[in-house]
Amino acid sequence: MKLLIVYGTTEGQTRKICEFISNEAREAGYQVSLVNSLESHIHPAEFDAVIVGSSVHAGRYQAAVEHYVHEHHQELNSKITAFLSVSLTAASDEDESWKELRNQTEEFLNKTGWNPTFVEQVAGALRYTKYNFLKKFIMRMIAKKSGGSTDTSKDVEYTDWEQVKMLLSRVMKEVKESKRGDPVSKR
Repeated sequence: MKLLIVYGTTEGQTRKICEFISNEAREAGYQVSLVNSLESHIHPAEFDAVIVGSSVHAGRYQAAVEHYVHEHHQELNSKITAFLSVSLTAASDEDESWKELRNQTEEFLNKTGWNPTFVEQVAGALRYTKYNFLKKFIMRMIAKKSGGSTDTSKDVEYTDWEQVKMLLSRVMKEVKESKRGDPVSKR
């Protein structure tokens, strides 16, 4: 299997998650191309599957990821694909926040014309050590409200690595089934 992973990140957690997926896929014997959406635009045509990862900040996904997906949505829609949405909301239990996140994801997919096989909401990280004073203050208030860590002297990672592994497993399984001639399911 040839897997393309395209990502967009602000503080680096989405890159870390995509690197993890890349390493897991390589260990399973797959060829992997890992691409930062800001640096390169590899066309998805030559790949069996594509995973696109983007963080959410201020209610929006990464602009470079949105551009890439919009530009290649027809090819992506003909393949097994996964959208990896990375946010702190995915670590919360607040129904209203989850509703907003689902709406943001649907808006992104509708705007780009992409219909991924899988959509996975994955918790990100609080990168207090990378924030400026204002962002650190704002993120601390948000964390306090939602019951997260308010210790700004260290970063806190909320990513569920087993969830990430399961996403890769589902993508790999779908590729194997499609190679046997089984129909590809879309969300």
